[in-house]
Amino acid sequence: MKTFLIAEACDNHLGSLENAKRLAEKSKNSGATAVKFQHHLPDEEMLKEVPTSSNFNIPLYDFLKKYSLTLDEHYALKEFCDFIEIEYMCTPFSLKAAIEINPLVRRFKIGSGEFTDIPSLIEIAKFKKQMILSTGMSSLEEIEMVYSKLKNHTDQLCFLNCVSEYPPVFEDINLKVIPLLIKKYPDVIIGHSDHTPSIETSLAAITLGAKIIEKHVTLDKKIPCPDQSVSIDFDEFQLLSKYINNIEKALGGNKTVHEKEIAIRSWARRSLVTIKDIKKGEILSKKNIWSKRPGTGIPSYLMDEYIGKLAIVDIPKDTIIETNMLIN
Repeated sequence: MKTFLIAEACDNHLGSLENAKRLAEKSKNSGATAVKFQHHLPDEEMLKEVPTSSNFNIPLYDFLKKYSLTLDEHYALKEFCDFIEIEYMCTPFSLKAAIEINPLVRRFKIGSGEFTDIPSLIEIAKFKKQMILSTGMSSLEEIEMVYSKLKNHTDQLCFLNCVSEYPPVFEDINLKVIPLLIKKYPDVIIGHSDHTPSIETSLAAITLGAKIIEKHVTLDKKIPCPDQSVSIDFDEFQLLSKYINNIEKALGGNKTVHEKEIAIRSWARRSLVTIKDIKKGEILSKKNIWSKRPGTGIPSYLMDEYIGKLAIVDIPKDTIIETNMLIN
């Protein structure tokens, strides 16, 4: 399975449809499988008395009222994504938002804040589409609870290892949770949602078995935006895509002698070679033979089988030993 690489544009468009289209286009050109936005209906998802939005000195409710895309803009954005041939994704932050974007999406991405909102998740599962759930702020017990509640409602679950810190400290990321989840939930696709402002943990996640990578992107890291502290630019995202592709090619499990190695083996391996002149009738020992390149003669790992054999001809120093030079 090729890595499903999500460029998380979130609300970094700051309410501009044109910026959102630019984010989609750059995501496509940088190797993303999909570009993801967010659909907010503030009155459906929260009370007005909520904390201040990060990077903006206004309440989150007010920020979302001002900068969220409208449903019509999401339709226009979906049409644009289809035109440039990148999958449009969108995270709903309420059940009503999910109902509204259902005609637009192939799959649902659920944020960590909604991970344990079982009533809404069960309703979303009724759409019979893949559900990708971030597990930030969750314990293993909560992950098990969500799995047990949803497994009878959908067979298309995905869990993303995630730390809901902005940005997280590396010690909190715990990438080895990925193989743990793979082993515990063999019927669930496991991935990684990365909130670091760099790419190395996403690359490491691939080597540990992650099949989905979600990475926040921004048009310009210098421009304030909701997820500025955890977003990478598209030069970095392009590198991420390239490196993931290379890692995928390198993750095979077949240990064999490859065609390009054969020619190298012929000179790089060691043969049994005389290290001094050997006279006819002299016995081979570790004092007169040893291993040297190239590997075109008797392999050096057979030395013990040749110690004690008798030379039937004179053999000069630095000669690759041949069996017709010897007798038992």
